[in-house]
Amino acid sequence: MNEWHERFSIAGKHALVTGASKGIGAEVARVFLDAGADVAAVGRDRAGLAALEEDAASAGRDLFCIEADLADTEGPVSAAQAALDHFGTIDILVNCAGVAHVAPIFDLSVEDWNTTMNVNLRAPFLIARTVAPAMIAQRRGKIVNVSSQTGVVALEDHAAYASSKAALNALTKSMTAEWARHNIQINAICPTVVMTPMGRRVWSPPEKSGPMLARTPAGRFGEPVEIADCALYLSSPASDLINGALIMIEGGYTSL
Repeated sequence: MNEWHERFSIAGKHALVTGASKGIGAEVARVFLDAGADVAAVGRDRAGLAALEEDAASAGRDLFCIEADLADTEGPVSAAQAALDHFGTIDILVNCAGVAHVAPIFDLSVEDWNTTMNVNLRAPFLIARTVAPAMIAQRRGKIVNVSSQTGVVALEDHAAYASSKAALNALTKSMTAEWARHNIQINAICPTVVMTPMGRRVWSPPEKSGPMLARTPAGRFGEPVEIADCALYLSSPASDLINGALIMIEGGYTSL
């Protein structure tokens, strides 16, 4: 019996992934293509999006690249609408695009605060609101918001980022309250530091990583594929009863 394959499958689904030109978003797009989904990949780095085309060709899937700036009000809506126009409907949305301005509260500019909120919170709101009507019409859908451990527990010098992710967690639950009745599952993934190329540059020095790892029972940070695999599970039928959850992927940090 291979029924479990069907329960964990996203083969033939249409997914929209933001932040797909680098980091976690690129890994989510690659894992989804490998799992048999067609992907609308939203990002600002054309070279990064082009790199996904080889993965799509190898997997025999349709990759639709969308260059968009999610910091303004038009970018998120136009990107979501382009994906809808291309595929006809979106079965899976992964809001992965994000920015982080790391600074003490006294040094954080209003401009950096606003940009963080626009990309990390307003863009997921606008994109989800654009694709959700088609999900409601077909009576199924998956929305995965990539949040952060800092949306649950504070981290020094991350006031804007942490606030945006805490609000994204609240938005996840609000979407659940309104859309779960339409057989749409909305959940948030809250990772620890993830060793993307940027993560390695920032967190590899022992003086930076040491205090954080000392408080992490697993004693290590995350890898992009671990976040992507969780997104894959939350996008499959196997997770149909999981709704409004904040999935902590942080090596036990919040257990202490």
